[in-house]
Amino acid sequence: MEPNSRTHPVEINGTVIAERRAVSRHRVFKGATLSFNGGYGAMECVVRNVSDLGALLRFGDATGVPPGFDLHISGEIQIRPAHVRWRRGQDVGVAFYAEGLPPLA
Repeated sequence: MEPNSRTHPVEINGTVIAERRAVSRHRVFKGATLSFNGGYGAMECVVRNVSDLGALLRFGDATGVPPGFDLHISGEIQIRPAHVRWRRGQDVGVAFYAEGLPPLA
């Protein structure tokens, strides 16, 4: 699958939005599990796009998504520590950070 590598502004519903990502993301459709509260809490979602730096997650109901969690994408061994960068309806944009380091501001 080709990466989503836009280097020009994008128009969405009549609004022009500049691409601000440092790394292009790959479109995917994979299940994933969030774990939080020391592993006592969990939620499921669908990953819609992903890069080494972040992902777009879609939930049935995103209101209970915590600000920080570990993300395990189906079919991958790696568990990625992540934090929420933005929320819009059922969609949540997250950034990944290195194990043991605090989330980026």
